[in-house]
Amino acid sequence: MPIHEKNLIRPENLSTHENLVIDGVDVSGDWSTFIKPRVVTDYNEGLQDEIAALPGGEYIHRCWQCGSCTNSCTVNALDPDFNPRHWIYLIRMGFEDELVRDKDLIWQCVSCNKCTYACPRDVVPEGVMKATAHWLELKGYTEKSPSTIFDEEFSSQVFRTGKIEDGRVMMGFFRKTGQSLLQPWLVEFVKKMLTGLPLGWMMKMGWATVFHPRTKGWARARAAIEEYAHEKELEHLAAVRGGHPEARFDPAK
Repeated sequence: MPIHEKNLIRPENLSTHENLVIDGVDVSGDWSTFIKPRVVTDYNEGLQDEIAALPGGEYIHRCWQCGSCTNSCTVNALDPDFNPRHWIYLIRMGFEDELVRDKDLIWQCVSCNKCTYACPRDVVPEGVMKATAHWLELKGYTEKSPSTIFDEEFSSQVFRTGKIEDGRVMMGFFRKTGQSLLQPWLVEFVKKMLTGLPLGWMMKMGWATVFHPRTKGWARARAAIEEYAHEKELEHLAAVRGGHPEARFDPAK
């Protein structure tokens, strides 16, 4: 799986001589550009397995580096440094440190799924990007992304009541991400809702926000869902921590 793009070579690994003559031949400038050899010290032979163990990364082993994902990528069209093909290459080669150097780019995937449609090997690159972002969080390389915080807030309400109240989800998400509720778009949204929704619906929404009603007979279903979510969380942690996960799952949070 060779890397051909010059822009993927780190600048510090390039050596160029402005004035260089070899055997009477002037090879100054780009003619004398060399890639410095380096000793690989960041090799993680289990990196591909770690990504494959997370949701979305299951088919990363199918990649044959054709580049269709990057060529069709919406984000790559705006930022050439966003390169799914390159990151899949790093994962399959086990170059963990190289992958982590792009941690601030990987999360920018917008899930347009153009890469997934273009991939001839059904790698599901969009899923691999999400799995990689999740892996970065589990390994402690990045803070939780806003999307992860939203998912956790959404899930926690399901665990507690078996119901989803949009207002509570939104307020919980804003609180945990340090955002103000008095955002112009949200204020405008509430105004439209107050003037457009029937009074009966508004009363039901207010009642649900205050009293948090539960789905009938939810107790047994809640226990089963919590047990399953706990098992999956431990599986994911074990995948990235060598089989020694730290039990940190808490559905009440």
